[in-house]
Amino acid sequence: MARRYAALLRGINVGGSRKVPMAELRTLVEGLGHEEVRTHLQSGQAVFTSGHGDEESLAAELAATIERHFGFGVDVIVRDHAYLRAVVDACPFPAATLAAKQLHVTYFSAPVTPERFAEVDRAAYRPEEFRLGDRALYLYAPDGLGRSRLAEYLARPRLTKGVVATSRNWNTVVKLAELTGG
Repeated sequence: MARRYAALLRGINVGGSRKVPMAELRTLVEGLGHEEVRTHLQSGQAVFTSGHGDEESLAAELAATIERHFGFGVDVIVRDHAYLRAVVDACPFPAATLAAKQLHVTYFSAPVTPERFAEVDRAAYRPEEFRLGDRALYLYAPDGLGRSRLAEYLARPRLTKGVVATSRNWNTVVKLAELTGG
């Protein structure tokens, strides 16, 4: 049975390097046999319908195709509509009352445990805060991600070791759930 997915590409089209034009990305995804392919923004989101594979195999297939085509590796996370909708629904912060730049979700390629983040002195970063979800971390950064000291700390390699992590602002989180909804 065909399902709708979103592919989240990490670290492309930032600062003029690792350029992946969205038209080429759509063509690559279609070339893998996926249908109803759309991209969202220039920061690396593709939505598609597929009747084969699972999230991990689809991510690996797309990552390998991107590396062959563009000559550089890109981490890819693929999630289906049910998961993306669940991330929106499970938000522990009052999303409706916050500006989109204040709320972000970091998607992880695998589950992460609270123990991984036990060293974080949460009080030192207030009013910023984070909460863990299922393969996701919700970050409230009242002054935006670019000024967030907590986001910078959470991105440290020892906290993300062994998993792919890629962040999206709340508008993009919601839009991906909508676009994969059919």
